[in-house]
Amino acid sequence: MNKVNEVIFLVEESEEGGYAAKALGYSIYTQAENLEALKEAIKDAVRCHFEERTGPR
Repeated sequence: MNKVNEVIFLVEESEEGGYAAKALGYSIYTQAENLEALKEAIKDAVRCHFEERTGPR
């Protein structure tokens, strides 16, 4: 399996409040109340999506 170097996310404010992030080219989506929490949620979602050693650092 090929190693992924980077995953780009589209970040938008949610209508209900907070923020949502969707990966471009991958089935990864997450949301959080603020940008700092969203950053951590993105890291966690990326770790969960990829097998060990195939995802970006």
